[in-house]
Amino acid sequence: MKNILLAVASGLLLAFSWPTNGFSPLIFIGFIPLLFAEFKIRTGHVKREGLVVFGHAYLAFFIWNAYTTYWLYFSTPFGGVFAILANSLLMSLVFLIYHLVAKRVTFTAASSFFIALWLSFEKLHLGWEFSWPWLNLGNVFANDINLIQWYEYTGTFGGSLWILISNIVLFKGILLFIQHKDSKILIRTGLRFVFLVSIPIGISLLLRPQLGSKQSIETLSLQPNIDPYKEKYNTDDRGISKSLFELTKPYITNKQQLFIAPETVFAQGVDINNYKRSTANQFSNQLLNANENLNVLFGISMYEIIRDQNRISPQSNFLKKGIWFNDFNSAVFKSKARDSQFYHKSKLVVGVENFPYQSTLKPLLGDIMIDLGGTVAMKTTQDERTVFQLNNNLVVAPIICYESVYGEFVNGYVKNGANALAIITNDAWWGETQGHLQHWSYARLRAIETRRAVSRSANTGISGFIDKDGSVIKKTNYDEKTIISHQLPLYQGETFYVVAGDYIPRISNFLALFIFLFAVTKRRS
Repeated sequence: MKNILLAVASGLLLAFSWPTNGFSPLIFIGFIPLLFAEFKIRTGHVKREGLVVFGHAYLAFFIWNAYTTYWLYFSTPFGGVFAILANSLLMSLVFLIYHLVAKRVTFTAASSFFIALWLSFEKLHLGWEFSWPWLNLGNVFANDINLIQWYEYTGTFGGSLWILISNIVLFKGILLFIQHKDSKILIRTGLRFVFLVSIPIGISLLLRPQLGSKQSIETLSLQPNIDPYKEKYNTDDRGISKSLFELTKPYITNKQQLFIAPETVFAQGVDINNYKRSTANQFSNQLLNANENLNVLFGISMYEIIRDQNRISPQSNFLKKGIWFNDFNSAVFKSKARDSQFYHKSKLVVGVENFPYQSTLKPLLGDIMIDLGGTVAMKTTQDERTVFQLNNNLVVAPIICYESVYGEFVNGYVKNGANALAIITNDAWWGETQGHLQHWSYARLRAIETRRAVSRSANTGISGFIDKDGSVIKKTNYDEKTIISHQLPLYQGETFYVVAGDYIPRISNFLALFIFLFAVTKRRS
């Protein structure tokens, strides 16, 4: 019973640390109760100890996942339940592997393995088709930007490493105190912990950048507040166009401006080969006629009919015999100097925009994703991170919704020359829950990592502006129909993290593999 309470304690500590209504320092002790429970089970000659450890871990991680991501249920009940159960399962498997290795190696090796394995798991969650990095540990400080200015060197994986090492240091001190009953051990452990936590914070305060840039552009961020369940798909593009223009017109001047509207704000579906005839293109022209110095960026649903069998890709959808189609969640950019350009969303929401490992799972499961409220059509992505050149010859990155959660992915835009990040999203799917608040706060992480200002346009949720240190300049409220403007700074240069990417988990992969092989070899001998 005591071990169950320890598992529950870990689940609650991890849950109550999470943004946006949590207290992030709790994360520094969040794993300790669960680690202590595992140690007691491992050294207590418990029957079926592997199964017992897995059960305790699943309880802890289920509490964490359910408390922090329950809001997914409001978008897709099946998807929400699946995400919580599956992610808890994956975390528990990671912990079980740690337990199996810890039985065969020293405390130091086991602790190093746990840290490396967890970081490797987080990296996996960024890259595979069941990708769900929402609870990667480094995200926890999204609203505590004074603590993490050094993310420009490490990305969020630096935060994950910081958290894991802190937990292990305290855990080791507790075990030594229980073994030796010497209060000096607690004092030394406390000092190590304070040193470990405070040094990165001190470095962060020293790294806080000077804000402001010689170059900027007046940016209009639109929040049309269209209900995605009742209004969005029941209003044609002409009605949307009229509403958007009426909202925007009072803010249009003859100066250099950037206009940003949300993800799939034109949701009717436009043939990419006939885009020039579309209402969305007419809307762009209407804005440009009002201000020829305007740069227009917005989201749109697009498709492409395919009759040539050689052009079919794994992401293409079957329509009828001899005809396939690509379905895009896209961003459109247009200015007087440049005709319409497109970027197609490339990080897709699992089960909503893609069917993971479709070639393998579909023969086994059929259209379960479709039947249970998920994918209507598989979205088609692109490999390159397209950026758009403004009238002032500087460059903006079109980041669509879920893509803003991926640090190394966003780096690709900066490597291609982006001077600012433009995030277009629709956060109304989850209602007024923690979902839209967490999504907004994660954009602050991307600002710090890349040292780029962010302009964010949400259908509803939070639209606004974030500077390169992660500080909020201006933002809207949920369920508010409005447009806000700001002189968005355009920065240059590349941070160490932009250049090096996720080097911490890459090192961790090798370390985890080395310790695992050592443990296996030791067992055989």
